[in-house]
Amino acid sequence: MAEDENVMIEADSISLEDVEDSTTEDADVSSIIPFIHERFKRAEDYRYQDEQRWLKAYRNYRGLYGPDVQFTESEKSRVFIKVTKTKTLAAYGQIVDVLFANNKFPVSVEPTELPEGVVADVHFDPKEPEQLRGDTSLSSPYGFSGDGKDLPAGATEKSLQEMLGPLTEKLEGIEGLKEGAGATPTSVTFSPAMIAAKKMQKKIHDQLEESSASKHLRSTAFEMALFGTGVMKGPFAVDKEYPNWDEDGEYDPQFKTMPQVSHVSVWNFYPDPDANNMDEAQYVIERHKMSRSQLRNLKKRPMFRDTVIDEVIQLGENYTKEYWEDDLSDYAPEHGVERFDVLEYWGMVDTEMLEEAEINIPDELKTFDELQANVWVCNGKLIRMVLNPFKPAKIPYHSAPYELNPYSFFGVGIAENMDDTQTLMNGFMRMAVDNAVLSGNLIVEVDETNLVPGQDLSLYPGKVFRRQGGAPGQAIFGTKFPNVSSENMMLFDKARVLADESTGFPSFAHGQTGVSGVGRTASGISMLMGAAQGSTKTVIKNVDDYLLRPLGEGLFRFNMQFDFDPDIKGDLEVRARGTESLMANEVRSQRLMQFLQVASNPALAPFAKFQYIIREIAKSMELDPDKVTNNMNEAAIQAELMKGFQQEQPQEPEGAPAGADAMDTSGAGGGNIGVGQAPVPGEQGFTGNEQGANTQQAQAVGQQQQPVGSVQ
Repeated sequence: MAEDENVMIEADSISLEDVEDSTTEDADVSSIIPFIHERFKRAEDYRYQDEQRWLKAYRNYRGLYGPDVQFTESEKSRVFIKVTKTKTLAAYGQIVDVLFANNKFPVSVEPTELPEGVVADVHFDPKEPEQLRGDTSLSSPYGFSGDGKDLPAGATEKSLQEMLGPLTEKLEGIEGLKEGAGATPTSVTFSPAMIAAKKMQKKIHDQLEESSASKHLRSTAFEMALFGTGVMKGPFAVDKEYPNWDEDGEYDPQFKTMPQVSHVSVWNFYPDPDANNMDEAQYVIERHKMSRSQLRNLKKRPMFRDTVIDEVIQLGENYTKEYWEDDLSDYAPEHGVERFDVLEYWGMVDTEMLEEAEINIPDELKTFDELQANVWVCNGKLIRMVLNPFKPAKIPYHSAPYELNPYSFFGVGIAENMDDTQTLMNGFMRMAVDNAVLSGNLIVEVDETNLVPGQDLSLYPGKVFRRQGGAPGQAIFGTKFPNVSSENMMLFDKARVLADESTGFPSFAHGQTGVSGVGRTASGISMLMGAAQGSTKTVIKNVDDYLLRPLGEGLFRFNMQFDFDPDIKGDLEVRARGTESLMANEVRSQRLMQFLQVASNPALAPFAKFQYIIREIAKSMELDPDKVTNNMNEAAIQAELMKGFQQEQPQEPEGAPAGADAMDTSGAGGGNIGVGQAPVPGEQGFTGNEQGANTQQAQAVGQQQQPVGSVQ
């Protein structure tokens, strides 16, 4: 990267560290705090219907009847069949299995089709004639663009030498280093853009690992399946503490500003009510429930107002529980909640409000009517207010729907899709249980006129009833209630089939036995599994488009803006790899092998990227491609070694016909014929007549006398 570009990045980095200096503890924030509360109240009210859907989904998952379910006096059973829980966990498990099929966070970095700022390919021919290497027509000693400047970022001589390995010495004195693909088979080709992409990818994966991103992604996937929407946040800057002890054994921790990602519960997420996705959102508010220690820990993060946080803590806890929190916690405590209610706002703020708060606005931004800012409010106090330090200014939240609802911000989950079928299954099962209880007990009819008055009419073994003297007829009658529970169970099974269809997850996929219909045959099971995989593919595609790619791009922009390592910078792009993992490794490996066979055709071979194919085959076999495959340079060296090895092999036997292969065992010809003694009459194995035997023996003797090379 050019020097001026590095300066720009460094300036951006400094702006992040110094933004705290642009905030004032005593600033007038009288208009900011009501502004934040007004937007929070609007988002909260608009979200009410979604909260009702989530509550019903949660109750169905837990097996709890809501207050809207009214039981009659005749309904004795309160059984709840948790099919929603089974389906939700099946969907969640499949999402996680797909996303982490390769045991890596499903995000990669690759060069663009025509990368700018980083050279895509560089090659030289180690066998090129010396007279051709002396061409100095290019102004740059390495032949890059002819501008005479240093190599762009990611294409340094050092990086090339590292890739050369044992061939480093061949680079010395070579002025014919050129851009583009190698013109000859002996050319050694480097891809500096790919080198930069791999370094950036490793950087991002390390940051994700430090953030426990895999754990947060699993939590997000669960809420996706259950409530229909999963939310992740990041990157945001955190001063992370690294344990360290000095020479005297004293604990001396090191602090380093790192990008962090986290899961955000959908219950604490309040987006712009007029937006249908994050691209349309003007603002997002996250509600935090913090303890005193958590609030104090905010002082360790950049740009928080320490003195204001102390004032907030002195004012005391102010958290008020929402109506839905008691349902989620299964109990309603009488005492209050010793927590602080903190609102985190990311979105557009009027420039006048920012100026009232004495926020230092750059000159180039003062002409804008509104700017994107990050504001934290607690107990009527402003504990943080800064301009969005990231460039471009984007809200660091990413929301992915399980099933996309184009007319709402929040998606549709498994529980909502099977809400009606869950109600039907519960109803039919309760009817079956109540009927089984009635039919399993004798209904007694008593004629009290025939009994002595005042008797206890309860029934138990050995009970004796006293009759009136001389009373005619039978006094006690037993009646059996008919058993129709089988009809109810048939309706239950029908509702379960409807649940399979509404969710896209067949019952046998999550261990359900006794499947009827098309699921009884192997072809039927294959068809149902294919349909289930199609549903999952859509979900994973939503995760790729709405969550993984924006999250990866956020980390990419963070590193481009605040990381000083030039080797990771370039014209690169982030790709989400969740959908690629959906295909079973066995199937994917088989298809790759088939393509490799097709690409081995000499006419098609120049168009195939064999290095990529080999690496993907290794991945499909759950092997580390960096450990089991060679790069282009190592492959060139290996090819030379194999060529030398083949030259050292024993030559063909002297006298063998041209093209003959002494080791040929294919039966297609070209090999030597083994010579042996033919059997004579009387010996085991002789099947011919005497004349044929004599002829055969004579031929065999003649063959023994002929040289090997005369065999035709």
